[in-house]
Amino acid sequence: MAEGGSPEGRAGPGPAGLSLHMEPTDLDLARLATSQPSAGPNLKEWLREQFCDHPLEHCEDTRLHDAAYVGDLQTLRNLLQEESYRSRINEKSVWCCGWLPCTPLRIAATAGHGNCVDFLIRKGAEVDLVDVKGQTALYVAVVNGHLESTKILLEAGADPNGSRHHRSTPVYHASRVGRDDILKALIRYGADVDVNHHLTPDTRPPFSRRLTSLVVCPLYISAAYHNLQCFRLLLQAGANPDFNCNGPVNTQEFYRGSPGCVMDAVLRHGCEAAFVSLLVEFGANLNLVKWDSLGPEARGRRKMDPEALQVFKEARSIPRTLLSLCRVAVRRALGKYRLHLVPSLPLPDPIKKFLLYE
Repeated sequence: MAEGGSPEGRAGPGPAGLSLHMEPTDLDLARLATSQPSAGPNLKEWLREQFCDHPLEHCEDTRLHDAAYVGDLQTLRNLLQEESYRSRINEKSVWCCGWLPCTPLRIAATAGHGNCVDFLIRKGAEVDLVDVKGQTALYVAVVNGHLESTKILLEAGADPNGSRHHRSTPVYHASRVGRDDILKALIRYGADVDVNHHLTPDTRPPFSRRLTSLVVCPLYISAAYHNLQCFRLLLQAGANPDFNCNGPVNTQEFYRGSPGCVMDAVLRHGCEAAFVSLLVEFGANLNLVKWDSLGPEARGRRKMDPEALQVFKEARSIPRTLLSLCRVAVRRALGKYRLHLVPSLPLPDPIKKFLLYE
């Protein structure tokens, strides 16, 4: 599917309702190439001319990039003994195994060669450089499911949120494909489980950023794909259970007929009762769901799960316990960036586990 799009789509430019300044996509590059008289039939040469950050004659030697692609650690060691190659370790070159200009580190991360990723970083590779699509090495490691490379990059200081120049994030992708092991690693290194850093800029004063679509949210996409473990991890890490966002929310700009909150999305996507129970436990505002959308034939891709709908109706009709309300209040007072400090509090272990939903 499109990163941030509906579960039925395929990988594409990103979610509707999200406006970001983007680096060109593969399709954009192809269109640009065919529109340039100088591009001619040789797209690879045109890409080199447009995007490589060194003169073309320096990009002809792609041995460093090729070695990273095949995971040839010994060749990398040999090449990086020479100053000429060490100075090019962050070069974005069009390499012979593909056309996308990127660094050796980005190539090694894509292929999942953890030993090469580690070696390149130790030799001075910059971990957060982006390719022409705004993708970091960490992002492509996550997209290709390489846990080892992901951990190596995070330990080296890679931004767990990826790049603002790309529409998706490592957390979003891991939530979409159900890689809870990768998601745990991202959260451990401080990834934002909400979408505050990837919102639509407001062109009017006070130039705030606001949420205009739930499809950009990790909670939404994990529910849409029924990835319960990822859904639980996001909530445990402090994700906002209503909009997966702690900033301004403009529901008036949500697409007509689209879910109005995370609980609404969970019900519409036919998620099982466990998703509803989790949202209730983590303090979701049940009044955000409109009763007129809760019929058995409610609009949406799937029918609602009868058990999930029953759990929701019961939770809405019965006041929450004081114990539950206190836990939600304490967690909100702490804030998501301090939840990891709960184990260090001078409290009995059962209370710590209770606060962490363990």
